[in-house]
Amino acid sequence: MQLDKRKKHIIQYVLGFITLGFILLTVFVCFFPSSFIDREFSAEVQEHQYPFLDTSMKAISLLGYMPYAPIMVLGTALIFLIFKYKKEALFLVLTLISGLISSAIKLLINRPRPSEPLVRIIVKTQQQSFPSGHVLFYVIFFGFLTLLMYKIKTIPKYLRILVSTISLLLIFSIPFSRIYLGAHWFTDVTAGFLLGLICLYILSFLYLRPSSP
Repeated sequence: MQLDKRKKHIIQYVLGFITLGFILLTVFVCFFPSSFIDREFSAEVQEHQYPFLDTSMKAISLLGYMPYAPIMVLGTALIFLIFKYKKEALFLVLTLISGLISSAIKLLINRPRPSEPLVRIIVKTQQQSFPSGHVLFYVIFFGFLTLLMYKIKTIPKYLRILVSTISLLLIFSIPFSRIYLGAHWFTDVTAGFLLGLICLYILSFLYLRPSSP
């Protein structure tokens, strides 16, 4: 019991630290929409440019665009539903809320996208820049999918390992993809990652909460 309380306190402290980090980062971006840190980080990421990298980074980001994102989410939820995982299917659909959260904050902060000649623009985008909707979505969807692979032991082990590995690779590569493509600044993807962790925690907490008898 004492160990469980300690774990809860640690989780609360970490979550509080992440939330504070997101708030401070948002305030920083409001006052410094074009910072030296962002420009330098983009320059470092875009320093080496090859056709293979261009194609790879575009492929990594592809699943976050319309209509691929909702098709992927709904398709994955359907698979879980077919195999009688109704609760899991519902929570997978809920990951689409990330789009609403991202759009609302983008409108509120209204930060312009990176532009030439400050960065090389490989993929042109329409919405505002802060936070990165791609990163937010990947952390929530693929993060929750990884949790399901850990939780549902009836799924074959090789499949759980494969899905978890691919999901984690996408989560940690998407921030670099967005910066490399010239779609976002470093602070955009960092904010998307932090906000994604907060949303993932809430979603996971609701999913893991014991059902009422």
